[in-house]
Amino acid sequence: MEVSTTTTTNTSITNGLGILQFLPGKTYFITGATGFLAKAVVEKILRTAPDVGKIFVLIKAKNKEAAMDRLKTEMIDSELFECLKQRHGKYYEDFMLSKLAPVVGNLCESDLGIDANSISEIAEEVDVIINSAANTNFEERYDVSLSTNVLGPRRLMDFTNKYCKNLRVFLHVSTAYVSGEREGMIMEKPFHMGESIAREKAASEFPPLAYPVLDVDGEIEIALDSKVAFEGNLEDQKMKALGLERARIHGWHNPYEFTKAMGEMMINSMRGDIPLVIIRPTVIGSTLEDPFPGWIQGNRMADPLILSYGKGNLPSFLVNPEAVIDMIPVDMVVNAIIAAMAKHGIAGKPGIKVYHVGSSAVNPLPFGDLFKHSHEHFICSPINMDTEGKTVDMKEMKFFSSMDDFSSHMQTEIVQQRRLTISGNNASQRLESKCQVIVEHAINLARVYQPYTFFRGRFDNSNTHNLMEGMSEEEMKRFRLDVENVDWEDYITNIHIPGLKKHVMKGRGMPK
Repeated sequence: MEVSTTTTTNTSITNGLGILQFLPGKTYFITGATGFLAKAVVEKILRTAPDVGKIFVLIKAKNKEAAMDRLKTEMIDSELFECLKQRHGKYYEDFMLSKLAPVVGNLCESDLGIDANSISEIAEEVDVIINSAANTNFEERYDVSLSTNVLGPRRLMDFTNKYCKNLRVFLHVSTAYVSGEREGMIMEKPFHMGESIAREKAASEFPPLAYPVLDVDGEIEIALDSKVAFEGNLEDQKMKALGLERARIHGWHNPYEFTKAMGEMMINSMRGDIPLVIIRPTVIGSTLEDPFPGWIQGNRMADPLILSYGKGNLPSFLVNPEAVIDMIPVDMVVNAIIAAMAKHGIAGKPGIKVYHVGSSAVNPLPFGDLFKHSHEHFICSPINMDTEGKTVDMKEMKFFSSMDDFSSHMQTEIVQQRRLTISGNNASQRLESKCQVIVEHAINLARVYQPYTFFRGRFDNSNTHNLMEGMSEEEMKRFRLDVENVDWEDYITNIHIPGLKKHVMKGRGMPK
């Protein structure tokens, strides 16, 4: 018996979680695969395990030809896959098309809008479902947010229960900010149907306060009824205001947080015996190192602040410099997804597990440091230029705790700054117009970001840490999760901002 136990233990140490044994030969169905995070997941799977079975990619398109065009343009031609291009050379596209199968569909339709033949193929083959499709707009219309973030997961889980009988694991990408108005150490706990942050806060008072009951189906009805009632003049504006109102009633800051939380509730209530993993990333940034440093797609959460500051359009901000911006490089989120997928796919046990993937509990980055490191970068490599292409002096960021003080400073500072760069006929009129646009944009940023720039929570990551602890040495090297070892100054100044310049700005606005 002793020999048997030792052999098992040694095998466990050698294999760790079993990631490299799990990935090959499996078939995956991924939503949101043309987006930032899921695209990086696809790249890592194909690079790590080129002998995967197939990756079905749900793509919104009018027909198969259009879906294939999107697959080629948005994935196969993406610079993210450069390592795979080098590895496979002239056979690169053949390799990609042998592994990636575009599926015409839409999360907003029953059976995901997928044709019968494709459903049959997916149902028979799929081992893993990764749902990464989401609407991440903090100011979206309520009905639109609900459709993607609540009804989308419901339709996908319904599809799973109906067809995917051989499924090993269902992995849902959420956000750590489903925490809403919670403060302090926020734990990796799932949401159950009808739970709300307002209810938690009311229950903590003595005597307990009354609170509004959260009925997810009722919220969907409210949105649909309001859409009919608001039809016509100012419909967009009213539907956006409704989302904000409903979120705040129940203890969330905006419809994005609120609908992502309800999406979690929905799939948790429907999962049955399916092993369900929920990944909650924090503020996702560019790659730290894998497949190469600095890759990013689109303007992420922190980037409008960084780039506006670098361009000289945000000399001050409404922020507590000691509040933590919980950044995490995208390649670490990808590694957590793949590690959790393998762990629970191998175990195959019914249940739900939540993983926070962030840095605030073990390696916090204060907003003050984010802007200090950004200043250090832009001093050496500026992007703020006047009308003649000359760089303008970069000043250190000023921090305000009052919206009125911030607005007043912005008005004064921007006018003074721009007066030096605008000359010629009608200079005064052009100056006023340009300054007004910049100030209004800054004030809107401050309003939208205020819940995060004064955030008083930290995200416990014990489950994710335990995931790392269970890895073999080889897995730890290939699927890094050691966020405590990230050097934020180096990451911001030498990796993230250069990545923004290359992949988001694409060289625009750079000194000649």
